[in-house]
Amino acid sequence: MSATPLRIALFTHSVNPRGGVVHTLELGRALQDAGHEVTIFAPSVNGARMFRDSPCRIVLAPVDAHGNDTVSMVQMRIDALKAALRDDAPSDYDILHAQDGIGGNALAELRQEGAIRGFVRTVHHLDAFSDPRLIEWQRRAYADADAVFCVSDTWTRRMLKDYGTAASTVSNGVDIERFRPEYAGNDTKALAKFGIDGAPVVLAVGGIEARKNTLQLLDAFALFRRTHSGGQLIIAGGASLLDHDAYTRRFVARATELNLAIGRGEPIVVTGALHDDEIPALMRRADVVSMVSLCEGFGLVVLEALAVGTPVVVSRIEPFTEYLNDRVCCWAQPDDAGSIAQALQHALDRRGGIDFEYAVPDLLDRFSWRESARCHIGLYRRYAQPAAA
Repeated sequence: MSATPLRIALFTHSVNPRGGVVHTLELGRALQDAGHEVTIFAPSVNGARMFRDSPCRIVLAPVDAHGNDTVSMVQMRIDALKAALRDDAPSDYDILHAQDGIGGNALAELRQEGAIRGFVRTVHHLDAFSDPRLIEWQRRAYADADAVFCVSDTWTRRMLKDYGTAASTVSNGVDIERFRPEYAGNDTKALAKFGIDGAPVVLAVGGIEARKNTLQLLDAFALFRRTHSGGQLIIAGGASLLDHDAYTRRFVARATELNLAIGRGEPIVVTGALHDDEIPALMRRADVVSMVSLCEGFGLVVLEALAVGTPVVVSRIEPFTEYLNDRVCCWAQPDDAGSIAQALQHALDRRGGIDFEYAVPDLLDRFSWRESARCHIGLYRRYAQPAAA
């Protein structure tokens, strides 16, 4: 196939600042910068705009507000994406690329109906569902794809071993212009908003979730506070489509048991969803960023924190062990609060011994969105075809 520009449609599950949505926007921008024409499709509740501006064309698929019924919510978003693509001449696209199960099912259904010929899918990670319909949706979104990509070798291997699906690893990226050590003009405003004046400040990004291991981090922070009584734990973000209410109630109850208040200016600050410029500001302010997750597809937060010059504490599990080492992070056992607390302390002692002069820049050079786009384009050209039968 010639090296002519491709028309690419990317599908994401939300307009909110979540890892998969960020990945979609950054990949779209890098593909556009490489000379391709990119449209991003996303469900939008009550006319909500994409949380970040993009040079790509954005198609918002209208979705009515819904309650906490996850199955209904997923079905509505699948239907919305199907309708949006039908109205947008799907045959004009060379590549239809779903970044998650919602987009994957929209495209799988359109393929079954004969409206498109095929699609590709990125699996960041897979969740453990109990509802049979969610389980089937998750399976179909990768099983019906012409090609599956993963953002780590860990998940590429797992897709083959556990799910019988051959996948290709694509590189992730980090925006070193957005995540840089220099303070920006709005940093002070962002910090004042949440009453962040602790010493030291521990930051965790991704909200309160079982997968993020937030309860274990809370216990570790309580141990950490025995020698750092002025410390604050900031839990940022959390714009998830899944229902984490029960886990959050357990978190609040455990914080009460530990006599750790939650609120603005308190030992624990839970920010909720953030404006786009607030995450880099919080990372710059933090003394250490903790990512002690139990399951991740890649863990882009780690690279973002290192890019701003903040030490990181990371679970000693795959995929982190795939691309990190002792020179760029402080390891912790995610099932051991004592291990996490010790790693937090280590990160404060001479910045954890992390080599920010040589090893970190070398790591960041390996993961650029430009390189991610180059890798995607090579894979796209294997599968590009007219979308309509």
